[in-house]
Amino acid sequence: MVAKTFQGLEEVLAEELRNLGALNVEPGKRMVSFEGDLEMLYKANMCCRTALRILKPIYKFIATDTDTLYEMIKEFDWSTVLSPEKTFSIDTVAFSDEFTHSRFVTYRVKDAIVDWFTDRLGEGKRPGVRLQDADVMINVHIAGDRVTLSLDSSGESLHKRGWRVAQTEAPINEVLAAGIILMSGWRGDKPFIDPMCGSGTFLIEAAMIAANIYPGIYRRGFAFEAWPDFDQELLDKLYNDDSQERTPEFPIIGADMSPKAIEIATRNVKSAGMAKYINLEVKPLSQWTEAPADGIIVTNPPYGERISADDMEGLYELIGNKLKTVFTGYHAWIIGYRIEHFNAIHLSPSVKIPLLNGSLECELREYVIFEGDYKAYRQAGNKLHRGDEQPAGDKPEKKRRLTDREWTGEARRKGFGGKVARTGGDRPERRAKGDRDERRPRRFDDKAPRRFDDKAPRHFDAPAPVEVEPENPLALRRNPKALSMLKGKTPSLPASDGPIMRPRRGWKKK
Repeated sequence: MVAKTFQGLEEVLAEELRNLGALNVEPGKRMVSFEGDLEMLYKANMCCRTALRILKPIYKFIATDTDTLYEMIKEFDWSTVLSPEKTFSIDTVAFSDEFTHSRFVTYRVKDAIVDWFTDRLGEGKRPGVRLQDADVMINVHIAGDRVTLSLDSSGESLHKRGWRVAQTEAPINEVLAAGIILMSGWRGDKPFIDPMCGSGTFLIEAAMIAANIYPGIYRRGFAFEAWPDFDQELLDKLYNDDSQERTPEFPIIGADMSPKAIEIATRNVKSAGMAKYINLEVKPLSQWTEAPADGIIVTNPPYGERISADDMEGLYELIGNKLKTVFTGYHAWIIGYRIEHFNAIHLSPSVKIPLLNGSLECELREYVIFEGDYKAYRQAGNKLHRGDEQPAGDKPEKKRRLTDREWTGEARRKGFGGKVARTGGDRPERRAKGDRDERRPRRFDDKAPRRFDDKAPRHFDAPAPVEVEPENPLALRRNPKALSMLKGKTPSLPASDGPIMRPRRGWKKK
């Protein structure tokens, strides 16, 4: 099976599947493959907090054109998954030079399925096509000439939990919110605060994690319930199993400066049945003066895109001030979009994780707020940065200046274009404005928005010198000893009887 997710959450989803008992779990790009039985398929849909949908591959083949695709689709026994009384829909994703139009691929797959039934049952005896709420949802994935057909067992995306009854202007996706909380390591073992909670997504997902309540229990249904092998008794058993649920022991607190946002959050919290675990209040960030000790903050401040404040940098500067004065001893996890906003916090992050929030390339940062100075914090056995500590006794390797040959080769390897402009030496020349190679990383300036995909490399780690074979094949036959004998000598020419050059037409000697 294949579980789809957002970029950056693959490892979190893989860990969830392993904890559920899945076998051969392998993270990929925006997906995790795994193996299991029918119960595992149901549990993946019901229990995974960071999965968007669960696919079950049913047919794989090679096709180099649409005619071959059509014929191969007709070879599959479609009576095993469809009947004339059911409806179906097709979702196509293609990464191929041959299949460049996903809608045309969808039409050909639909024609092949319909023709399979009409050829065997007669005209009019065929399943219907339905774009929304179809009985059977078929996923077509093409990579090059490799085609994989899968059944979508989820139906609606799994981020649609079923508890949301209202939302603010730009709510964070439920799957992304749960993924951020799980990445933080929080499992209900300390106070949880979102001081800019909006519609309450972080709070509700945190409460479900702390209470160990499955996110799928709120949904109206799953696509696999329309499959021929659907086991109603097995699903009811999983749905009614509350043996692992527990009561959260630490407070979950949410606040927002907008009364309307708190009203919406209150409705969502009640819909999810989490009102007894979550405390909500109308409270601007500037009014925070105290907080429970040793907690965690997870929040999604405005980016200045769909939601903005009058002074965005002032808002982020206020966040930094409150972290230092009110939330000492906390771990703060903040997702943001612009580098200048993060810079306004004036704190050094311990973790930076790139994430996609919708179409925006964002970054998740963790800030460890400790008392005293950094030296005392380290002497107490704590670490600020994760996984990048220098081993005791080891000194960092000194970086040497690159040679001209190495600089040119390294610049090409790093993506500074196929050719390197030169001045008098071998260093790349600064290009004129407007003449930048699109492959060259963009540098920050004061006019362009600073985003995380615009970072330019600050330095190059020099590789060891490599002996390069001369491109000129005649150079291999040169005799260095013979060449050294010619140093300091000039060629001698025989005396000429006449002019060396022929006079130009119309030129007369004076």
